[in-house]
Amino acid sequence: MIIPPLPDPIIQSDYENVYNPSDDSYLIIDYFKRKINRNYFDGIKLNKIKKILDVGTGTGIVAIFFQLIKMGNPNFNPEIYASDILEDSIKCVRLNEKRNKINNQIKLINSDLFKSFPEKLKHSFNIIIFNPPYLPSSSLIKEYLNKKKIDFSWDGGLKGYELLIDFLTSAKIFLNLKKEHAIYCITSSRTNLIELNKLITNLGYKNRIVDKKHIFFEDIILNRLKNSLG
Repeated sequence: MIIPPLPDPIIQSDYENVYNPSDDSYLIIDYFKRKINRNYFDGIKLNKIKKILDVGTGTGIVAIFFQLIKMGNPNFNPEIYASDILEDSIKCVRLNEKRNKINNQIKLINSDLFKSFPEKLKHSFNIIIFNPPYLPSSSLIKEYLNKKKIDFSWDGGLKGYELLIDFLTSAKIFLNLKKEHAIYCITSSRTNLIELNKLITNLGYKNRIVDKKHIFFEDIILNRLKNSLG
């Protein structure tokens, strides 16, 4: 049975430094609209999903989307976490929660990837979502110290995927590998995908493309990763 259709969350970016939802954000949301029903989360039984994490949450659109599903589906009751490197993003998520009438339901962490996560969250997440910055760096901001806050929303490193690799290197520590699990992340055809997929395999993941969308000069791609030994 399909859950009743949900409208997209009501989202505003109250801070100029916070990434506004775009085609990549809606690629994620639209995929899960099709893949979550009364009993399953993309093939995983709903009662097996205990914790979901949205890394680089920005305005909080993905985390809020999952929280809204909880309100409409009694079989879906995971804890929803969201993190971001920018303190402005954390504030923005709280404001957007209020707009969607789910005040303070999402557990927020102000962190550069997993660096400020508490120890108790290691090996705990069934699902991790990451819509990373995936464009190659401008020559003007090759040094970290030269970045403006808004640059964190698009600058994926010199090749466009270094930040994703840093994320995947640490993510296994926070996935519950003993249970069913998955990482969903966005990549772009503007990066060297052959090279990137070799690095992903070397980190011990199996990757499957589950959706994509062509936007002007690039394909944005939604990937589903699992531990290759799982």
